[in-house]
Amino acid sequence: MTADYRRFALTRAGQAIVVVLLAYILTFLVISVLPGDAITNSLRDPQQGLSEEDIQRIVAYYGLDQPVLIQLALSLGRFVTGELGFSLQSNLPVAQLVGDALPSTLTLAGSALVISIVFAAAIAYGAHYLPGKWAGAVRSIPSLFLSVPNFVIGLILIELFAFRLHAFTTTDPNSVAATLFAAVTLAIPVSAPVAEVLIASLDHESRQEYALVARSRGLTEARLFAKHLVKPSALPSVAMIALIVGELLGGSVITETIFGRDGIGTVVQKAVTGEDQPVLQAVVALSAIIFVAVNLAADLVSPLLDPRVKIKEAVDA
Repeated sequence: MTADYRRFALTRAGQAIVVVLLAYILTFLVISVLPGDAITNSLRDPQQGLSEEDIQRIVAYYGLDQPVLIQLALSLGRFVTGELGFSLQSNLPVAQLVGDALPSTLTLAGSALVISIVFAAAIAYGAHYLPGKWAGAVRSIPSLFLSVPNFVIGLILIELFAFRLHAFTTTDPNSVAATLFAAVTLAIPVSAPVAEVLIASLDHESRQEYALVARSRGLTEARLFAKHLVKPSALPSVAMIALIVGELLGGSVITETIFGRDGIGTVVQKAVTGEDQPVLQAVVALSAIIFVAVNLAADLVSPLLDPRVKIKEAVDA
């Protein structure tokens, strides 16, 4: 690992931390300027059963009797130390609620990401190497994937594989089979933009001089693809994968609802319904962390995939 790469990695990591903090601050300020006081209103709900002393203690904890900037400082200080406050609905620590739901969502999103990459690679390979009209038909698959809504794909898979073929049961949404079909539901539309970028990259790289030289030396198309074309063609795809993480997280919420999974989507739904501001704040911050972390990983991998990426220029930019 060179000194330039270490400097590049540290610079990108510092920028990622700044972005996460700014996202948290912006979310806090947006929620704070909304009309009404969701926290106080929720605490004074008779169904909560809180005494006036309990309410005052919670108000002091969140600094609701202080100016907005003081509230922001208190909230940001707790966030930096990993303290996310307490849910206004369940009175449980927000970290516990999010921590209990996060593994299910990450399992779904991670599985969908792997499946989408496999789909995209298969589509790109077929579009590039299948003969004649078959290649043209394969090139149209990404457009088809993008045109069908996520929830429609999920309902079709449930009807076909759960109700007709009995490959999984809807009463056990966390089983391996159910998780697989939920991941496929999420992966199909996500794989489309990755496949399109990969197809374009393969088309470009296959016309380069090094590819022509490799063919002239008798290298088969399969070996040319695996040995010479995949690595440089993967660079734009890595950037695209980093960008679709937001779509994966958002699609996970819908997919969890369709398949009856308990994950971050369920937490968000309850928080929005109950105006549970601390939970919403934590989920937005978590989403920002995941999105920024994946994009940071993509930035760090790019120079390793293609030496044509200039680290010094990236650092100075």
